[in-house]
Amino acid sequence: MVVRVLLILALAAVIFWVFSIVDAAVQPPARHRGVSKPVWLVLVIVFPVVGGVLWLAVGRVSARQARVVAPDDDPDFLRRLGGSSPSRPSAGDTSASRRAQAEQDERIRQLEQELARLDDDDDPSHGSHRAH
Repeated sequence: MVVRVLLILALAAVIFWVFSIVDAAVQPPARHRGVSKPVWLVLVIVFPVVGGVLWLAVGRVSARQARVVAPDDDPDFLRRLGGSSPSRPSAGDTSASRRAQAEQDERIRQLEQELARLDDDDDPSHGSHRAH
């Protein structure tokens, strides 16, 4: 009975060890915390159960934590640019930046009008049905 339990525990430890090695090996470097990927692999291989537990508890970064934020969604990046988010213009806006914003708004308005015109041209209910 004791031998069976020990064999089952040994099998579970080997499965966990192999899982830990593979998991540490396939994760991209951005999802390793603490030390580099090769060091984690050595730790997991040399210390089978302890290394695997350390890898899962300390070394592995979840996909949610490693999520890459686009620059326009990253407030720190926007702050480093010296600008502000579009929803909260800073008090020190210059006339040049206001003029550039007005030009951009005008261009967007023109593009929206052009898209609306193209949508109307493609609408078969207006009698200008084209063969595709």
